[in-house]
Amino acid sequence: MSVRELVVLGTASQVPTRHRNHNGYLLRWDGEGLLFDPGEGTQRQLLRAGVAAHDLNRLCVTHFHGDHSLGLAGVIQRINLDRVPHEITAHYPCSGQRFFDRLRYATAYRETVALTEAPVDADGVLATTASYTLETRRLSHPVESFGYRLVEPDGRRMLPERLAAHGITGPDVGRLQREGSVGGVTLDEVSEVRRGQRFAFVMDTRLCDGVHALAAGCDMLVIESTFLDEDVRLATDHGHLTAGQAGRVAADAGVRHLVLTHFSQRYSEPEEFERQARAAGFEGELTVAHDLMRVPVPKRG
Repeated sequence: MSVRELVVLGTASQVPTRHRNHNGYLLRWDGEGLLFDPGEGTQRQLLRAGVAAHDLNRLCVTHFHGDHSLGLAGVIQRINLDRVPHEITAHYPCSGQRFFDRLRYATAYRETVALTEAPVDADGVLATTASYTLETRRLSHPVESFGYRLVEPDGRRMLPERLAAHGITGPDVGRLQREGSVGGVTLDEVSEVRRGQRFAFVMDTRLCDGVHALAAGCDMLVIESTFLDEDVRLATDHGHLTAGQAGRVAADAGVRHLVLTHFSQRYSEPEEFERQARAAGFEGELTVAHDLMRVPVPKRG
């Protein structure tokens, strides 16, 4: 049975707190693990969350500020220590190659794993697999930053009443799905498009076209909400979003499940982030993230 869930490893912005680790987010998607923005302490958080190095397939870094990337050194060394048997691909802004190199070789260790570097330098498709396409869009932050988006290919949903009307049963259903037609009856006549799931990861950014493009039609949107609305000027000056801005983006994009994270240490009442996102018009499922929580990707509609 396939598992699609977000494992939250850390939710702090800039500095960790007593209750929040630096950033870190693992997306489990049909047997693959995509680790987003591993900040300092991520290796230990993976252990606490019950995630092994063998569960990782991709490392996706939005930008090279420390709270989003300092954990790379430990994670990469752990991957090699545990001799992960499969290839691992690392995505990160091309302009930060020197930072990636320093983190990859921060100390001496024995390389045992094929780690493929696939830096990002423009909007577009980064990878295509059987279960998803990984896309990226440029964001607006003081250093170059990219968000990520997974799109599952559309499928077909068989309609029992139409199959029955055409007398198609048993093995002929599978044959119809494989071949496209049976006895003059086409697949289109007895099925409908089942839209693939969509997941987006949006970290440090002001409002920009990339934010809206990533969020559009998502089943789950993980998005930073560093500031509350009363501090919108600070958010804009430092290249961040407020809770209300994140809520409005999600509402406009038709997001089904909104996950707010990356909270400034200046705030002590996380429920206020939810209140402001709701006040901005978001009516779907909403989670204010905390460390080590697991959030299921919504089932297909």
